[in-house]
Amino acid sequence: MKRLFIALGLVLLSASLGSCGSDKPKPLMPVAHAAAPLKTTNNKSYRTPALNGPMPRNPDMTLRADFSKGAGISFSRVPVADKYIAITFDDGPQPQNTPRLLDMLRARNIKATFYMVGSNVDLYPQVVRRVVAEGHEIGSHSYSHRLFSKLGDSEVRDELTRTRDAIGRAAGVQPRTLRPPYGGMLQRQREWVNAEFGYPIILWSVDPLDWKRPGAAAVSSRILAGTTAGSIILAHDLHAQTVDAMPATLDGLLRRGFKFVTVSQLLAMKGEAPNVPATEPAPAP
Repeated sequence: MKRLFIALGLVLLSASLGSCGSDKPKPLMPVAHAAAPLKTTNNKSYRTPALNGPMPRNPDMTLRADFSKGAGISFSRVPVADKYIAITFDDGPQPQNTPRLLDMLRARNIKATFYMVGSNVDLYPQVVRRVVAEGHEIGSHSYSHRLFSKLGDSEVRDELTRTRDAIGRAAGVQPRTLRPPYGGMLQRQREWVNAEFGYPIILWSVDPLDWKRPGAAAVSSRILAGTTAGSIILAHDLHAQTVDAMPATLDGLLRRGFKFVTVSQLLAMKGEAPNVPATEPAPAP
């Protein structure tokens, strides 16, 4: 009788297992094979979109970049006497998007400011060297993109020191300004970082929310709609859509008479025009 109950139990167990899947069992994929990373190749088919008419160019300018250490601690825009603006790119360098962007900037004689993440600098020093060689400015954007307002002073100091050293190793230059990740930094932190490192804290007055990836057309239209004299424009060369948006964006701004300068050049103009109140931006990555 005991053997009969055991046999009956095995039959019922077999039936219940068979009801959980298909009639034909599928072989399991080996774990090592399933976890193998996908290999991708560079997209070499990209071309800057054709222009309607000649490409506009930023004028050749000889401008000082030696801003005063007492000019201020935080900036989201700078009052200027002419239609000068600074376009900035965060979170790079990125090995495909940043070189594409550099091609676009060079074709238009535009100098930009790149707020680089130190860990990416260590990964792609050759891109950093090209940025410097082509006359652009590099600023600090921390080493690991952590929110400063949640960090202790020693952690913030380590983030800034590691980033400064990474940029120095890669390209032999030092950052002169800081953009905190997400724009998040306590006023007390801004003051001691400015005193210890000499960095003005650079925020922004134009934010296209490109980190949400709304599409190239939306990024371009938002920047064109929001830019005025003295604007500091926020963008991210980490995202392909943002770089795709740049030809129409840059050409549109140039055709409206705006002149591109680096952040340091814009800061050096402070005091040359009547004071315009700055507005604090909403945080963004």
